[in-house]
Amino acid sequence: MGKKKIATVENTEVKAAEGAAEVAIAQPAKLAKRRVDSGILCVESTYNNTKLVLTDNKGGTLAWSSSGSLGFRGAKKGTPFAAAKVGETLAAKAGDLGVKEVRVVVKGVGSGRESAIRGFISKGINLIAIQDMTPVPHNGPKPPKPRRT
Repeated sequence: MGKKKIATVENTEVKAAEGAAEVAIAQPAKLAKRRVDSGILCVESTYNNTKLVLTDNKGGTLAWSSSGSLGFRGAKKGTPFAAAKVGETLAAKAGDLGVKEVRVVVKGVGSGRESAIRGFISKGINLIAIQDMTPVPHNGPKPPKPRRT
């Protein structure tokens, strides 16, 4: 048997009210969200999923969303409908941050590329540019040797 941990509670106020003691724990203050005018929307669309990340102009993450985080499972995660819902969800978060315009960087070959962007701009955020950064192999892996008979 090892040592037992003793939990301590800091910042507590004890009030006695009619014989019963109530303990109120002070909650940490929520940090104020940053206000950003413009940002970068990174769209990663694969055959199985669609992920969107909203960053500031330096690349620091502000908000993100994906098909799986919205409750889509299995093959439904890679559909254009799921990608549109991801775009709408992230646009709502971007509106709370005060984002007015975004540059879009698209990566991947999935079916949710365009529908994610359409869902994002449907909430009234302007697009400055769309850039395709899908990695393309120059030569690819070495093909297998021919089969011996």
